[in-house]
Amino acid sequence: MIDRLLGRAELKERIAELEEEKRHLERRAEAEEERRSDAVADRQRAEERVNELEHRIESLEERLSRAASEEASIEFRRVSDARGERLTDVLGRFRAVESDDPEGLLTAFVPDADAVPTSVSEWFGDRARLVRRAAPAVVLADDSGAVSAALSPPIEPDPFDRWDDAFRLADDWFRPIGRFAFAVVRSDTFALGTYEDGERVAFEGFTSDVKEAHSKGGFSQGRFERRREGQIRDHLKKASRELAAVGDAADLDRVIVVGERSVLGEVREHADVTDVSDATGKPEAALEDAFRDFWTARIHAV
Repeated sequence: MIDRLLGRAELKERIAELEEEKRHLERRAEAEEERRSDAVADRQRAEERVNELEHRIESLEERLSRAASEEASIEFRRVSDARGERLTDVLGRFRAVESDDPEGLLTAFVPDADAVPTSVSEWFGDRARLVRRAAPAVVLADDSGAVSAALSPPIEPDPFDRWDDAFRLADDWFRPIGRFAFAVVRSDTFALGTYEDGERVAFEGFTSDVKEAHSKGGFSQGRFERRREGQIRDHLKKASRELAAVGDAADLDRVIVVGERSVLGEVREHADVTDVSDATGKPEAALEDAFRDFWTARIHAV
């Protein structure tokens, strides 16, 4: 009661409030200090991680630089193309190589850069990267190191690799033997030939009226594109009918179709083998150019 009369009660309450506020501020200060401490620690850890990553990046860049330098220093000894009699001669030379060792000669077909068999990578070592660059290719090597080559075959066999006493080089991988159909399909051109051991014995071809690219924009552009696409579809339907008809012939060994990448998918079901070709011109001329290019093998001296 005396405290109330003298006003000390209010002062004590105010002191209690201030002490509580003080404790609250002290707790905040301590928490802030901890946060600052944690922040400093986090910053230090982050800086250490940055430095670690920078060192790793520098190391990887050095490795990349060395790899690029090594890549540049390893090149094919020679690259050439062969077809016709020249290709026959080259294949004959490789076939003439024989080994008394039943496992003295290596032959492998490498379909792509990611499918190099162990036998090839182990034998070629660092030069296996050249094999990857040459793929798809038939790879040849002998255990003396005298033969080291990769040949790109027009007709790709199933992947294989084996050591033997002779190289495996089937004629039908490289040369136009037997009776087969060969066609060129473009968005406006179709040409089809029937061949017997490389000699054409029948031919048919046609072109379709497909509009050229439209230079104007707007609605007319969209209408033009739809009309053009319709013309291409009609052309490919006609080409498909021709290929289906020739494919039904029982006396053919295979049907080969080459042409524009954008249209090959529309006729692929009628072909045993497809390939991209940039042959242009009238149907017969396009067929001759495409036929010659298709039956050309690239030879890499590894």
